[in-house]
Amino acid sequence: MSDFLNWITLHQQIIYIVILMIFVGIEVIGRVPSVLHTPLMSGANAIHGVVIIGAIIVMGKAEHDNYLALILGFLAVVLGTLNVVGGFVVTDRMLEMFKGKNKPAKGNKTGH
Repeated sequence: MSDFLNWITLHQQIIYIVILMIFVGIEVIGRVPSVLHTPLMSGANAIHGVVIIGAIIVMGKAEHDNYLALILGFLAVVLGTLNVVGGFVVTDRMLEMFKGKNKPAKGNKTGH
């Protein structure tokens, strides 16, 4: 128990900063209208490439017999890649919604 209290006193400023960031994040996200929430999240997912680069660097510096670091790094690369691709797909789909629809020619009866 004393080790935990010593750790808290050593890292007291960082703990305060994290708590403040939590409250600021809740306030910022809470004020975003629901119409903008999905585009912002898809853009944030696209920025997730930083995690991929970090995971590749960690995997490159890990020892060859450290299987835990290699497996976690591989999972981070795979999941980060899925997040980036998903962010781009959602963003592209939302941008398609704002484009005008193509109207069929007057004599064309194939359009439904």
